Amino acid sequence: MGIFSRLADIVNSNLNAILATAEDPQKMIRLVIQEMEDTLVEVRSQAVRTIAERKQLERRVRTMMHEEDEWHRKAGLAIERGRDDLAKAALAARHSVEQSREALEQQIAQISDGLDQQNDDISKLQAKLADAKSREKALSLRARTAQGRLKTREKLYDTRIDDTLNRFDQVERALDELEGKAEAYDLGRRTGHPTLQEELAALETDAVVENEFEALKRRVSGKKNDA
Repeated sequence: MGIFSRLADIVNSNLNAILATAEDPQKMIRLVIQEMEDTLVEVRSQAVRTIAERKQLERRVRTMMHEEDEWHRKAGLAIERGRDDLAKAALAARHSVEQSREALEQQIAQISDGLDQQNDDISKLQAKLADAKSREKALSLRARTAQGRLKTREKLYDTRIDDTLNRFDQVERALDELEGKAEAYDLGRRTGHPTLQEELAALETDAVVENEFEALKRRVSGKKNDA
């Protein structure tokens, strides 16, 4: 496939259709971008060579125009010297150079038209390349986001995590039972010296009992005296 044929195919391609039929859109768009970039390099190189060729042809045209002027001058000189035969030969040579020049000018015009069309195609290709690169960035971002979500979901629904958490629950229940057994041994048992709070509570209780005892004793003594 020639450079210009491939360029036309890419310029006329529909990126949406390419991505819709691709198994791996991100990989496909990367390949499309690479193809576009390679094509641009080749087309620009070809354009440089074509422009150089056109400049050479333009120089030849200018040389031929100078030759035409020279043959015309020589024909006039021959007429002045009475050499009509040489004048006609000079004009015939001038006409031959003129025909060659006109053919070159037509070739230059065709080359210029081709370069104009090529320039238009390159502009379109550059626009598609910019669009493709923008889509590649968007796809890469979506791919990274999707991969992150997938990892999160995989961890969220990973049965190994649930099993581990269940084991934690079992360990906590076992520890609760052990702590309960340890505390049960202390129920109803008093060991060592009473605490400060226990001693103060006992003093308060003794004071209350003592007061009630004294009050009751006074009532009993008063009844005896009345009797």
